[in-house]
Amino acid sequence: MSIAREVLRAIRALPCGDIADILQGGTPIVLAPHPDDEVIGCGALLAHAALTGVNPVVVFATDGSGSHPNSRAFPPDALAALRRREAITATGLLGIDPARVHFIGLRDAGTPGDGPPFNAAVDNVIRAIAPYTRPVIIAPWTHDPHRDHWVVSKMAKRMARMLSARHLSYLVWGWLLPDAHELGPIEIAGWRFRQPDATRRKRHAIQAYQSQISGLVNDDPTGFRLDERLLAAMLSEDEAFLLNP
Repeated sequence: MSIAREVLRAIRALPCGDIADILQGGTPIVLAPHPDDEVIGCGALLAHAALTGVNPVVVFATDGSGSHPNSRAFPPDALAALRRREAITATGLLGIDPARVHFIGLRDAGTPGDGPPFNAAVDNVIRAIAPYTRPVIIAPWTHDPHRDHWVVSKMAKRMARMLSARHLSYLVWGWLLPDAHELGPIEIAGWRFRQPDATRRKRHAIQAYQSQISGLVNDDPTGFRLDERLLAAMLSEDEAFLLNP
């Protein structure tokens, strides 16, 4: 049985890789459960890929409408529209063509984990990425402690099998797992990614998500906010891209 402290230590000890190591000539298809996960988990890789002509693709699974459920100023549809605008701005700052950014529109915190709704969601993502050759599916780590992240990880596994595509995982909330949290038997393989210029662009891009990192939505005291402490902890890590069997 592995615990989080040991697993995260192994991830932090992975070798540094470059774009060629991680993508192996494929097209990076980043699946983001919510608008902002793509920047936190993969922003440097996306920025460097775009800069070097690799042309990434980002697919947002949910509409992000669940972060402030009691806001009157931003009811769900208005909040979803705001987060979509933020996503277009953020991915643009990473250098991604808006035509290569796709929104599936699942309800935030309502991703289907199985059955026909899950199959339909997978089919919708596959249709969105059909034009892109040699896809490399990059999705959240299955141990990220958030239901939407776990479901999108499961979707990625299904897609990779259907498309015979490579499947890599990235961490968002997984970096913050309690030391003694049990994860079961895990084999860690993959790469860390570190590129200073791309990391600067990543830090700039996260500022597009004012609904998540500031008091922009200020009428819901129960709403989500990625405070400076949490954000600093996440952004202090090298990005990690884990191989899936």
